[in-house]
Amino acid sequence: MHFIDVILPIPIQRTFTYAVTEDEANFLQKGMRVAVSFGKSKMYSALVFNIHQTKPTLYEAKDIHQILDETPLVNELQLKHWQWIASYYMCSLGDVYRAALPSAFLLESETIINKNDAFTDETLLADDEFLIFEALQHQSQLTIHQVADILGKKKVMPIVNELIKKSAITIKEEIYEQYKPKLVKYVRLHTDYTSDASLEKLLSALSKAKKQRDAVLTFFQLSSTKKPIKAKDLEEKANVSATILKSLVTKNIFEFYHIQTDRIQYKGDTNDLKVLNEFQEKALSEIKETFIEKDVTLLHGITSSGKTEVYTKLMQEVLDQGKQVLFLLPEIALTTQIITRLQFYFGEQISVFHSKYSMNERVEVWNNVLENKPKARIILGARSSIFLPFSNLGLIVVDEEHETSYKQFEPSPRYNARDAAIVLSKMHNAKILLGSATPSLESYFNAQQKKYGFVELNRRHGNVQLPKIELIDVKVKQKKKEMTGHFSDRLLKLIQEALDLKEQVILFQNRRGYSPVVECKTCGVSPECPNCDVTLTFHKFRHELRCHYCNYQRSMPNSCGACGSNTLDNKGFGTEQIELELIELFPDFKIGRMDLDTTRGKYGYQKIIGAFEAKEIDVLVGTQMLSKGLDFENVSLVGVLSADSMLNFPDFRAHERAYDMMVQVSGRAGRSKKQGNVAIQTYNPYHQILQQVSTTNYAEMYKEQMQERWQYKYPPYYRVIKITLKHKDYNKVDSGVNWLFKALYTSFGEHVLGPTAPAVSRIRNQYIKNIVIKIPPKQSLANTKNQITKIRNTFEAVKDFRPIRFIIDVDAY
Repeated sequence: MHFIDVILPIPIQRTFTYAVTEDEANFLQKGMRVAVSFGKSKMYSALVFNIHQTKPTLYEAKDIHQILDETPLVNELQLKHWQWIASYYMCSLGDVYRAALPSAFLLESETIINKNDAFTDETLLADDEFLIFEALQHQSQLTIHQVADILGKKKVMPIVNELIKKSAITIKEEIYEQYKPKLVKYVRLHTDYTSDASLEKLLSALSKAKKQRDAVLTFFQLSSTKKPIKAKDLEEKANVSATILKSLVTKNIFEFYHIQTDRIQYKGDTNDLKVLNEFQEKALSEIKETFIEKDVTLLHGITSSGKTEVYTKLMQEVLDQGKQVLFLLPEIALTTQIITRLQFYFGEQISVFHSKYSMNERVEVWNNVLENKPKARIILGARSSIFLPFSNLGLIVVDEEHETSYKQFEPSPRYNARDAAIVLSKMHNAKILLGSATPSLESYFNAQQKKYGFVELNRRHGNVQLPKIELIDVKVKQKKKEMTGHFSDRLLKLIQEALDLKEQVILFQNRRGYSPVVECKTCGVSPECPNCDVTLTFHKFRHELRCHYCNYQRSMPNSCGACGSNTLDNKGFGTEQIELELIELFPDFKIGRMDLDTTRGKYGYQKIIGAFEAKEIDVLVGTQMLSKGLDFENVSLVGVLSADSMLNFPDFRAHERAYDMMVQVSGRAGRSKKQGNVAIQTYNPYHQILQQVSTTNYAEMYKEQMQERWQYKYPPYYRVIKITLKHKDYNKVDSGVNWLFKALYTSFGEHVLGPTAPAVSRIRNQYIKNIVIKIPPKQSLANTKNQITKIRNTFEAVKDFRPIRFIIDVDAY
């Protein structure tokens, strides 16, 4: 008897065993997908994890339905990495499998299939396939269960798989179209016409059909280049319509054929890498030196010091050894700009992978990496790209490594891409470079402890000076009545000066919408979200109130719902309000806004960033998206409208983050020639963080923050695991969390903090409670996790607690 263990794409802790025949066992390899039934009637695409001959003791092994792949889709190193993620972040392998694979690879019995309208050639279909295709003519969609009923068969997954490959059907995904290879239509001469004699005959036969004759003549002009001729190009060049070409095809003069092309293509030539300046050269050789002994190196380079150029040199050397490079970026907004910069050097070798890409494109990139194709030498992507099937990774670059976007919070696996990438590079014996102008305290600490190599780059490119930073005291300005709306007179003067010199301005406010709180002046009640414990944000553009947690929306009321008076007042301000104020203050200039509301869709970022680069926008207002490593030549002023909201935040990293954000935002000013200006408005200009920002003194900020971290027992000295319970019944969560706290307290004593309710204690009708466990430096992490798992199992065995969602977040920051 032969058996296989498979990973199912559902959150169960173990792998499951199924029976296979001897032939199947010989054909199967780790990392192939098989269709299996699990539970009463559900079908899943499971992943082969192990092939063996030991029978399971606790249950009867079912047979598999069929094998879905001819070659493995996932390689051994990936499986090893997944196991590490599952054990370190305390989640199941199924969660990792689900997160890692593009969902086109995860067929399930609930999957809904639709007809692809573009598909016409029914002769390609086998009998069973045709039956399904025909059924779809009458019904708009079918589930895989229904397909099984129509065919009267159990094994329908391979048939559905074939139909997808032939692009006769598509799978319904929530937002993305499913994988259809993109076909391009080409034209060639029919086989009857090859010799020159028949050509003359052909042209005289077409003497009356002038347009058709033009098409044929143009075809011969184009064919002199010996390249395949696209139908579209021929139509344009000959100035004829598609029907003319069709009639030539019916006359058997031309024939159409299709070539499959990849969607992700780059036009344009590659250029030589830029010559580095002496400081970049020095940094590069230092990085190479540290790589001899250390696998991880931290590059601390101030904003605009030309880190990207240093990366490109390193990447080129790795590519010359025939290895792959992974370039991680925190924010999709950044990829648009970096792609253009890297394409300039590497052209076709780059593939991009992130969630704004359609299903098709992601499947394509996955396959290219798996086959180690030349066009997937460099992968540029957001955090999910660490799951791709690399076979010979040589270098990982983590740009802006301090970014919180590298941490996944929902759904599981709640991994940190930077830390997972470090483990991945170790498995591949590759090197990893972390780059940032404001490194996270953990990475800087590891560099100080000599765990990581450390290289500094502290001159800006072209020796431009760092911007002049001034702090504007809003309290004083308000007393003197020198504020116009949310702008101090000083900031307005600076904006006016910059605009007069034809320079651009960036203004930063980390709140979107018009105003975060709407309050009744008579009774003081604010409209709240019915599903979450937050006040609704007013969006003036649509004249509606919106919840930024669950997207609930309703129109702005005219009077207070509580007391009926119509004295509703806005408190606080967001990007939308700033934008409207600017339009009034500077009517002759173009104002743009960049936040979640204006960048929906795949090209949302490109449009705004492109317009700003092309100088079509004079002043750009935005949220934190603006602070991430974007590079604009002509920006001479950056304004931070309210620094205090970032500082007064209930989180142990609030100060570090506020420092990062302000230094990063101010780094957007004065990048090309002259020194830029930064103006920060605040009620408390003597705050130590603001003072450190104004002198850009990272070392001092690091020293002060580390003293606090040591004193209050926070990372990097102590590890943190956060447990969250969620349920719609408050009493249930409350009794569950109290039971859990007692159980944890018996094991870990005073290192257990809680139970607490977070600042927003109810989201989407779920009440939330947290417990935080701190792990001292000497305590074994593995034993702690085992203990937590035991307690969790006991907790979930209690009938009353079973419906409560139990979330574990390791390194929850």
